[in-house]
Amino acid sequence: MIVTTKELFKHAYGKYAIGAYNINNLEQTMGLFRGNLDSKAPFIIQISKGARSYTDKIMLEAIIRGADQLFPDAVFAVHLDHGDEETCYDCINSGFYSSVMIDASAEPFAKNIEITKRVVDAAHAKGIVVEAELGKLGGVEEHVSVSEADAKLTNPAEAEEFVKKTGCDSLACAIGTSHGAFKFSGSQGLHFDVIAEIQKRLPGFPLVMHGSSSVPQDEVARINAAGGDLKGAKGVDAGQFRKAAELGVTKINIDTDGRLVWCRVHREAFRDDPKNFDLRPPGKIFMKEYAAFIAQKNEYLGSAGQLDAVRRMLKA
Repeated sequence: MIVTTKELFKHAYGKYAIGAYNINNLEQTMGLFRGNLDSKAPFIIQISKGARSYTDKIMLEAIIRGADQLFPDAVFAVHLDHGDEETCYDCINSGFYSSVMIDASAEPFAKNIEITKRVVDAAHAKGIVVEAELGKLGGVEEHVSVSEADAKLTNPAEAEEFVKKTGCDSLACAIGTSHGAFKFSGSQGLHFDVIAEIQKRLPGFPLVMHGSSSVPQDEVARINAAGGDLKGAKGVDAGQFRKAAELGVTKINIDTDGRLVWCRVHREAFRDDPKNFDLRPPGKIFMKEYAAFIAQKNEYLGSAGQLDAVRRMLKA
């Protein structure tokens, strides 16, 4: 069942965070649905601009529609991740997405407000929810690239003004995370003081944490042992998810970790069976491994076991 992120956030706020997982193909989709149902968790499917052009948006949307039929007990939102204004309008007009993200964070504050407000007005006219972004996360994801020197934490006072002027439904905040597998070079971590101040100024308002993959070191080690070269990759401590959720973070984006699982499974599969040229054996392994990965992440997020309660809320 496709719902809006606003409905999911209503149930989650202050108690747990919803996992927002990026997908690009059939195998990720199957693993994602199985993992969330195995752990009885509501979830958010994220489709990036790059994913929409990888096989074509029509194909990707059809895969999700098929999964919705195959797994009727699933409750999820379909969300555009890091959209520019043009892509947001395309998704709004498609009639398929329940949520879009407009990322104008690279623009000056006033310009970000102006662009975001236009998208909010267009989306709300069709009952679609909007996530916006304020502050700059370092790292690289799709078409977004910000150097560590240019990264900028979200200013709580600006966050309050931004939300009031744009009418957005949730806000992605820069609180110390970054995109990609190389998030932290030293002992840096999340700035909980910034999150707490934003929550104080925007009580009850859903916040979003991007760049939140944990980059498990066992996955990195196995990738490197199978011929990879990911030295120095380090991510967010998943043990901090619950504390962030208590401070109003209701959506946590996880993409890189899923790619690491894909990379590890395929590198090991072809290393261990060099005569294989069939894509299906490693694909089957990946779907099972990805489902287990999703279920484990949901335990950290606190969303595991919440599905039945969410379904009851939706029926009320």
